[in-house]
Amino acid sequence: MPNLNKVMLMGNLTRDVETKTTAGNQAVASFSLAINRKFRTKDGEDREETTFVDCEAWGKTGEIIAKYVSKGRPLYVEGRLKLDSWEDKDGQKRSKMRVVVEEFQFIDSRGGANGGGGESSRGEGSYAPAHAGGNSGGGRASSQGGAQQGNHRGISEEDIPF
Repeated sequence: MPNLNKVMLMGNLTRDVETKTTAGNQAVASFSLAINRKFRTKDGEDREETTFVDCEAWGKTGEIIAKYVSKGRPLYVEGRLKLDSWEDKDGQKRSKMRVVVEEFQFIDSRGGANGGGGESSRGEGSYAPAHAGGNSGGGRASSQGGAQQGNHRGISEEDIPF
């Protein structure tokens, strides 16, 4: 039976992007998105709920996100769910679900020439590695080594929409 693990989210960053480098010299950027959902209850009351989703982006993808996006800015991401499991200092088993970003798109351009934001079209301000490697389990430092190598869609300073 085939499997599918695909996530598409659009929300605002809850904090500035944190970037670290693994022992294998691979960059990883961590951030959280706040995704709002508006709905009406059966009693006719308008409500809003917010879901917070932790994300990580590896290699050039993470570097670009960290360089151009900060707290409060909207971002569209596509990726896959990943469950991290560990044992805490008290011996309790812990786990956390996160999204590994494989593609993203900047949503606004704050203060652009026309003064407004607006969503850029696909390809402008977006980045999708040709081979979206990512971490497939334990051993973050070594499993990322060559995963992001290869044919990336070229992106330069001029490609950034703001």
